[in-house]
Amino acid sequence: MFRILLGAALGYVLGSRAGRERYEQIKRWSARAADHPAVQGAAGVVRAKISETLHLS
Repeated sequence: MFRILLGAALGYVLGSRAGRERYEQIKRWSARAADHPAVQGAAGVVRAKISETLHLS
């Protein structure tokens, strides 16, 4: 599901006719989202699960 959303967002940004201003707005929004503590926490949990899974193999 994440890949679909990422692909859709990337396609919109690359194909957008809204211009540079809209691109910069999306860039700022995505940077804020990535820096949000909840997102950081979720990323840490995912990293830990992946690491745990790889060490079990």
